[in-house]
Amino acid sequence: MNTHPLKRHIDEIIPIEEEEFEYVLQHFSKVRKRKNQFIVQEGEFITKEFWVIKGCLKAYFFDDNGKEHILQFAMENWWITDYDAFTNRNKAKINVDCIEDCELLYITYENREKLSSEMHKMERFWSKKTKLGYVALQNRILSLLRNTAQERYNLLFEQYPALFQRVPKKMIASYLGVTRETLSRFQS
Repeated sequence: MNTHPLKRHIDEIIPIEEEEFEYVLQHFSKVRKRKNQFIVQEGEFITKEFWVIKGCLKAYFFDDNGKEHILQFAMENWWITDYDAFTNRNKAKINVDCIEDCELLYITYENREKLSSEMHKMERFWSKKTKLGYVALQNRILSLLRNTAQERYNLLFEQYPALFQRVPKKMIASYLGVTRETLSRFQS
């Protein structure tokens, strides 16, 4: 039997029975997006959290000078949205769009809350995912503050080598907070 990728993802943290998963899956919807399509746009109210089945996305914003700053990439098995807007029910401060054609599952805020209140396992799953996300964010901030640009590049390449095959170099440079020229020096 071929196990659903979302069940495998959940099972990594909190094993759930097949019947439980079937109930969980009823609370998700599937969507396909083309390259360059938005799933989150700055200024919109955000009610969905997305899980990547296939594809690659970026979360970013533009500063007052029009420079793009990439906050996050999301590939298969990663979650993405504007978490401030999703959690606090306000307007998005960032954009999320597709770098590649994407196949996604999404859950609404209401359905996530419903599942969390009905199923202790799902409440624990999202609690653990939130903690892991917070740790990753803290490590990213520490890396930006402590490490040289070369060290940040090396760390990203070590952790996510596939990203470098899928994402244009100018986006990698934006994520690392360096110019495209600086990035080229690291690669030579």
